[in-house]
Amino acid sequence: MATKIVSTPEKLYECEVKRRRVRAGGSGYEPFWKVKTLADALLDGDTEFRCKDCHGPLKLSRRHTVGVLSHVEHKLKSDSEHCVSGVRFHQATDGRQHTLSATPVV
Repeated sequence: MATKIVSTPEKLYECEVKRRRVRAGGSGYEPFWKVKTLADALLDGDTEFRCKDCHGPLKLSRRHTVGVLSHVEHKLKSDSEHCVSGVRFHQATDGRQHTLSATPVV
């Protein structure tokens, strides 16, 4: 009899957010990625997120019920399968290696 694998939802509470800083020469701004908890990112009003491990795109899941926290998940199944933060990576039994996203957010 085949065993059914139950997939648990992926919930990441830390990610990278896109920020701006003054360039070293002082002429304008340059973008950079900063690791933050999702709670801090939402409080600061950040809108651009990416995975801190594979740099892949994430989708935001806001929760408005008591006891359930807002979290982010990989948008692409392939990112979840090859990212050390992904739930599918940890469920795999084929000894796969961590790789960066095929479609990284820049």
